Amino acid sequence: MRIVLGAPPESDDDKFSFASMIYEWALVQVGAIVGCIIALIFILFDVFYLSNKLQGNSKATLFRFIIIITIAIIVCSTHYFLEKIANVI
Repeated sequence: MRIVLGAPPESDDDKFSFASMIYEWALVQVGAIVGCIIALIFILFDVFYLSNKLQGNSKATLFRFIIIITIAIIVCSTHYFLEKIANVI
C-alpha cells in the first residue's frame, strides 16, 4: 500500500503531525480491510476446495502459496481499478 500511496505528506512540524497521523491511520485501515478480504477468500477456498484436492500431494504448500498470491493480485487489482479508474471508492 505504501508503494501505491507514495510517501506520507511533508510537514514542517515533527513526525507526529495531524496529517501524518491521518495518513498512517488510513493506511492501516485500508491494509487491514484488504488483508481480511484476502484471508477470508483464501480460507474459504482452502477449506471447501483445496483440502480435498491436495490430500497426499507433496507440493501442496507451494500450490497454496501460488493460490494466495493469485487471490492477492486479483483483490488488489480490483481495489485499484475501483479506486483509481472507476472512482467508486
